Amino acid sequence: MNRILFAASEVVPFIKTGGLADVVGSLPKYFPEEEYDVRVVLPKYLCMKEAFCDRMEFLASCQVRLNWREQYAGIYSLKEEGVTFYFIENDYYFAGPAPYGEIYQDAEKFAFFSKAVLTILPVIAFSPDVIHCHDWQTGLVPVFLEAQFRQEDFYHHIRTIFTIHNLKFQGRWYMDAIRDVTGLPAEYFTPDTLESYGQANLLKGGVVFSDFVTTVSETYAKEIQTVEGGEGLDGLFRARVSRLSGILNGLDYETLDPSADERIAHRYEGDVLSYKKANKAELQKSLGLEEREDAFLIGMVSRLTDQKGFDLVDYILDEILGNERIQFVVLGLGESRYEEMFRFFEGKYPGRVSANICYSDETAQMIYASCDAFLMPSRFEPCGLSQLIALRYGTVPLVRETGGLKDTVEPYNEFEHTGTGFTFHDYNAHQMLFMVRSAFKIFDQYPEEWLGIVQRGMEMDFSWKASCERYALLYEALIEEERRRTAEERRIREERERRELRQREEEMMLRIRLEKALAEEDARTEEEQKKTAPAEQKKTASTKRKKRGVQSRKP
Repeated sequence: MNRILFAASEVVPFIKTGGLADVVGSLPKYFPEEEYDVRVVLPKYLCMKEAFCDRMEFLASCQVRLNWREQYAGIYSLKEEGVTFYFIENDYYFAGPAPYGEIYQDAEKFAFFSKAVLTILPVIAFSPDVIHCHDWQTGLVPVFLEAQFRQEDFYHHIRTIFTIHNLKFQGRWYMDAIRDVTGLPAEYFTPDTLESYGQANLLKGGVVFSDFVTTVSETYAKEIQTVEGGEGLDGLFRARVSRLSGILNGLDYETLDPSADERIAHRYEGDVLSYKKANKAELQKSLGLEEREDAFLIGMVSRLTDQKGFDLVDYILDEILGNERIQFVVLGLGESRYEEMFRFFEGKYPGRVSANICYSDETAQMIYASCDAFLMPSRFEPCGLSQLIALRYGTVPLVRETGGLKDTVEPYNEFEHTGTGFTFHDYNAHQMLFMVRSAFKIFDQYPEEWLGIVQRGMEMDFSWKASCERYALLYEALIEEERRRTAEERRIREERERRELRQREEEMMLRIRLEKALAEEDARTEEEQKKTAPAEQKKTASTKRKKRGVQSRKP
């Protein structure tokens, strides 16, 4: 039985701010129970829903040492869909209305969490073969393991994997502050360890000290080795390339199933055209868009940030909407300038643009199921889940060729009649405009071709099955490495013990031989003394008589 522990700052269904939570909440349940014991540990935030907290079972508590401090850690557990989840409680660190705050708070908060992950293991009597850490919030787990825990027998065998979901967020803060919190010695804050451009970098710690590093797509694993995509750490990734790979994220097909999803108005029953037509009409009606069957409805569900390409949208949306048959719907929160931008366009194009500056799971699913196309012009995209959901629900992705978008969306080829979406290469607004117009042309003039694109996309398998198998191979390789290392250590130890035993035996035999030789020498000396004793006695007596004779002749 392989024992795996996932450590992450957010996990579905308990707490979520982004795709990290979806991955860590979904992946563990796909490992076969007869071969894997996969568990998950995360913070117990006060902002979690009470319905989850009420179901948690208190297990124990312990003290977590952070340099000169000792902090309380309560340990709770809850079983969900066959997976055991552990929650670490500390109201000082995990209070507040959201999981994340300012970096000066989060750096200490997640240093505590990383140390607590290791501290609680003997308390809960779980000794994992591999700890799988996710993003900078758990970057100190491998560091603490090597610096402060590895020498103990309980932790000696544990291997670590560090997965990067978004390299842009690295957990950088003042080195003196991190040294004070962690109690790590000075040699852990050098350019080849945690130091990065004068600051301590928690993500870098995870990369340097883990046994293996993964990203969430193969293309992203290559991009982070370049100056453009490496966010200042490209040299480190090139140095660790032999221990770096990309494993594509998957989808939970049980939850994201258009034939059973209760969040959409009309479920898929085998007829793609009627399914899309019915949901499209429902979404247009509910959002106040013109109810036109021939409209080309483009959707976006995203954080409204530069990373997601909204500066391109801002620059070119007027030209896109110059085609009166194009409608646009967006759902999300983010930078205020983009929120205001979409409110502006909604006012400028009434009945054609719907700006939903909020987040609603139900509305998101309706957008995935109802739109004709789904736009993702990201500057960079480590993996992306939205394009996978869009494909699953029959909405054609329009994406930039970067990261996971490049790995998952096959560009439409009009000559070979292949492809599952439309793409553009350079980060350029007019290339994006050309892509949108190309997609509209196929939608408008070649409906059979468009239907083929939709159907090919729905037939793609981006479930966790394939990704799970790759992670399983990685876990098994690390566990086997540890077994070989342990066996080699045992062989070396036994060889050393045998040499020491032989040396002791040789020393003992030498001592015995020496003692025997000395005893024999003593015996010979004694024997010789016995033989020479009478002669010596006669000689001595004769000498004494002569001395007496001389003395008697004296006058």
